[in-house]
Amino acid sequence: MTDSITGRTKICALIGDPVEHSVSPAMHNAAFQKLGLDYFYVPFRVAPEQLKQAVAGFRALNLRGFNVTIPHKVAVIPLLDKLDPLAQKIGAVNTVVNDNGKLTGFNTDTEGFLRALVEKGFKPKNKKVVVLGAGGASRAICYILAQQGALLTILNRRQELDWALDIARFITKNFKQKVAALELSHLADILPADLLINATSVGMSPNAKACPVPTRLLKGVPLVFDIVYNPIKTKLIKDAAVAGAMTIGGVDMLAWQGALAFEKWTGQKAPLDLMRRTAVKILERHED
Repeated sequence: MTDSITGRTKICALIGDPVEHSVSPAMHNAAFQKLGLDYFYVPFRVAPEQLKQAVAGFRALNLRGFNVTIPHKVAVIPLLDKLDPLAQKIGAVNTVVNDNGKLTGFNTDTEGFLRALVEKGFKPKNKKVVVLGAGGASRAICYILAQQGALLTILNRRQELDWALDIARFITKNFKQKVAALELSHLADILPADLLINATSVGMSPNAKACPVPTRLLKGVPLVFDIVYNPIKTKLIKDAAVAGAMTIGGVDMLAWQGALAFEKWTGQKAPLDLMRRTAVKILERHED
């Protein structure tokens, strides 16, 4: 990011509703500045009924690309020209690249999750993995883990067990691999596992005292990954650390997915550590 925005500055954006809480602008602009790139990143709050016009506007204004967050990750798909095979399989997009008016959708959340996991030395193949939650994040995470050969169990609330069953069928169809889908009440029967993932919003600020797993069940679980990044250390992460587990927080996934989007827009290697530090700094300020 240069000192001034000109007619040559490439603009990247975030669309969602809401977007006020996002740390992505600070993260990306710090990265642009570090590399001396004439890029600038700006968030736009876009209501669902305005999504079609917003995407058409980005195309007309020739934005270099944009991130997509809740609630638009699925709804944006029909408005794009092309999908990366992974985004097409998962059915959700979080990153769009504009090449001379042609909009291509990607899902860097998925690879961002895997990079954060592998960074800690965890290899999913033949490992017993328990995933809590059955929303869009869980679907993406389960897909990439199944692709890597993990043995999956998905747990969800009784009233939304159908969501977990749907993901299990989706994985079985794509990988010919049996996946267990159970109510959360079966958690004590399933744990311990090689990896426990919280893909729900339980423990997210302002409900930071909530935890999806009783502390006693964390004993014997070597690795816990909570995709919630606000607060930086959720109650689950704190409890898991006390129980002796290695932990991965949502900031790692956040930084990785941002870095992968950055590289698609710029063609340059992202300063991952800087992006992570920037995200942490912003989140710590919010916590204060």
